[in-house]
Amino acid sequence: MTNIYNSIIKAKAENRKLLAILLDPDKIVWENLEYLIQKINQSPATHVFIGGSHVQNNILDELIVRLKESFPFRGRGALPIVLFPGNSSQISAKADAILFLSLISGRNPDYLIEHQVNAVPILKKTQLEIISTGYILIESGNETAVSRVSETKPLDRNNSDYATHTAQAGEMLGHKLIYLEAGSGAKQAVPFEMIEKVSNNIEIPLIVGGGIIDLQGIQKAYEAGADLVVIGTAFENDPNFFEYQEQKSKIVNHHSTI
Repeated sequence: MTNIYNSIIKAKAENRKLLAILLDPDKIVWENLEYLIQKINQSPATHVFIGGSHVQNNILDELIVRLKESFPFRGRGALPIVLFPGNSSQISAKADAILFLSLISGRNPDYLIEHQVNAVPILKKTQLEIISTGYILIESGNETAVSRVSETKPLDRNNSDYATHTAQAGEMLGHKLIYLEAGSGAKQAVPFEMIEKVSNNIEIPLIVGGGIIDLQGIQKAYEAGADLVVIGTAFENDPNFFEYQEQKSKIVNHHSTI
C-alpha cells in the first residue's frame, strides 16, 4: 500500500476528487457482507473508512481481512482501508491507516487529547499510517451520535467564520487533514457556503461527511471545495445507492482513482 496521505495530497494538487464509503462494524449484516463488498467494488469509491461512535462488537480485524480478501486491484492497488475511530478501542493493525482524530470543535479534553494518549501504546505496536486530523462537528438539525457520545456541542451551521477559524487553528496546530462532519444520520449536510469558505482558507486537504444523501450533494460538496467526500448512512441504507443515483440524476461525477 502506498503512502495514503501523500496520495491524498497528490489528488488535491491534481484536482482529483476522492470518495470514501464509511462502514460501521456494529451495523454490518454478515450474511450480506459479500453483496456489500460487491457493491463497494462497483462503486466509484477511492477509500473505505471503518468506524463508528460506539462499535460494541469485536469484529474489526475479521471485517478488514474479509474486505482485503475481496477487493480487486482495479489497476491501481486495493482500496485503502482507513480507520475512523471513536476511541482507542477501535484500532486494528489489519487496516492501512488511521485518522488520528482530535475533536477541535468541542471542549471535552477526552476527545481533544485523552483518547489519543490512550491510543499511543496500541498504535506503537502497529504499522498503521497515522494521519493527524482536525475533526469539526457542524450543527445538522438533530443530535448526532458523535455529539451525544463526545458530550460536545456542534458548531453553529450559520457561522462559517468561526468554523473557518477553527479549521485554520487545526492547520496551525499541525493537523494534516480537516474533517467537517455533520454526523451520522444528520438531517442537514454541512452548508456548501461553509465548505467553500473553509476550503479557501486552508492549504491542507478537506474531508466532508454527514447528511449527504445523493450524487448531487456529493457533486456540490466537491464544487464547494471538498477534496474527499464520505458517504455512510445513504450507502448503509441502500447498497445500490450509486447505481440508483446515477440512473436518477445522470450527473457526471468527478471521481477518480489514485
